[in-house]
Amino acid sequence: MAQWVEGRVIERIDWTPRLHSLCIEAAIEPFKAGQFTKLGLEIGGEIVGRPYSIVSAPGEPLLEFYFSTVPEGPLSPRLAQLDAGSPIQLAPKANGFLVLDEVPPSIHLWLLATGTGIGPFLSILKTAEPWQRFQRVVLVHAARAAEELTYRRAIARLLEAEPKRFSYLPMLSREPADYALAGRIPAAIADGRLEARAGLALEPALAHVMLCGNPAMIEDALAALAARGMRKHRRKEPGQISIETYW
Repeated sequence: MAQWVEGRVIERIDWTPRLHSLCIEAAIEPFKAGQFTKLGLEIGGEIVGRPYSIVSAPGEPLLEFYFSTVPEGPLSPRLAQLDAGSPIQLAPKANGFLVLDEVPPSIHLWLLATGTGIGPFLSILKTAEPWQRFQRVVLVHAARAAEELTYRRAIARLLEAEPKRFSYLPMLSREPADYALAGRIPAAIADGRLEARAGLALEPALAHVMLCGNPAMIEDALAALAARGMRKHRRKEPGQISIETYW
């Protein structure tokens, strides 16, 4: 199998000076909602690649990726400068276990994300499976500022389609807003604010939690959920928490 396939940028979306999405036309292998693949550019005579989650759902005509720029990084500032028509390299096979195939039976699904970690959850929510398997689905998106609460139109469509079964809980850590919880996800788990806002109990017998975001959030959220009697899910040891780590 070839290490890379060439794709073409169809659109770049600039959400903020730091946050961007690329919509790419490319022929990669079929993937599962929630998985990631690598994007790459030729830099200094070699292809430099990094993993990025796929925002689009399986079967959609374009592959969409949501990412933040790291000013000193070798790749992300260059990705943020690509225009429509620019060539880009993709790893042909997606990977990752943050997929519903790996989630055991449960009643409620909680999707907890910081920043660009919302990407794989948007892919999952565009498919039929969460609405077939779970009575309630809660999406928590934590960001620093209100402008970073992206993909609001896509979320609004989900709220319109499933008004009784889908809840969206935005969180902001650096500025107040009457529609958003303040602070960090782990603290809101520990003090019960997430449950109060969702009107739903976060209990091991009822819920499965999927985490995606910065390592500090994942580490602290795992500890907060462990205090609730939840543990990381493994195939040989079923649990209530699924995470993705490719940092």
